[in-house]
Amino acid sequence: MRKTAIVFALALLVSGPVSAQEFIDYRNAEDGFAVNFPGQPRVTTTTWKTLFDYEMPAKVFTANRGKEIYTVTVVDYTSLEQQGIERAKRCEPGNAQCRQNAGVMGPGYWQHDMRATIMHATSKFVLREGAKVTQIGWEWFEMVEGNYLHLTNADKSRSFVWITMHEKKLYVAEVTVPPGSPEPGLFQQSWSFVDAAGQTVRYQQVIYSNAYHGMGAYPKPTYGNQGRGAGAGAGGRGAGAAPAPAPAGRGAGAN
Repeated sequence: MRKTAIVFALALLVSGPVSAQEFIDYRNAEDGFAVNFPGQPRVTTTTWKTLFDYEMPAKVFTANRGKEIYTVTVVDYTSLEQQGIERAKRCEPGNAQCRQNAGVMGPGYWQHDMRATIMHATSKFVLREGAKVTQIGWEWFEMVEGNYLHLTNADKSRSFVWITMHEKKLYVAEVTVPPGSPEPGLFQQSWSFVDAAGQTVRYQQVIYSNAYHGMGAYPKPTYGNQGRGAGAGAGGRGAGAAPAPAPAGRGAGAN
């Protein structure tokens, strides 16, 4: 993956006007992530339907580079527990979701819903109409677990997807490139999580799982950063900023 990123970065220097578009180190402390985008992304708000049909607030960050489409979807699951409690109060007697002492399930099955989030998001791509999954697996970035997918779509474009969850927020990072285009290595390798101060988060020794650490079953692992501090806070450093180096320490599939 790192070799791909190097080749891709070199291609930016020698190819045509579209490729000359500079990537920026976009850093968003409010939503907890940083990534290299080809320019300042547009932000739209929407809702995300969970496995058990709860609706969560979401933001979609989108940037284009010619015919390449870069998106990061951030879904905030922090209201899920309260929604589950309210649903349990309203559901019909006999429905298992009504149980107030639902144990590991939580009222309204909210805990099961949150544990299933990464797999539920992954299934949306696996079931995408006309698409063929060419790679799928478990991965970690900055010691946070998730799933990755590569797909060939019905129009022969290719999509590269990273799905993860951190601090009760779902992240879906997707790039779709035209047929014959190289993998978007710069975007893929630059993914990081950031804390409220905009500092890069990288856990030490233990891989973070939202199902265990984010939901409070175990204490969160300690973390440090790699010197990629809050250069400009939320919103990145603007067009023309030099892209940050790819974070070290990838999981399965890293070179």
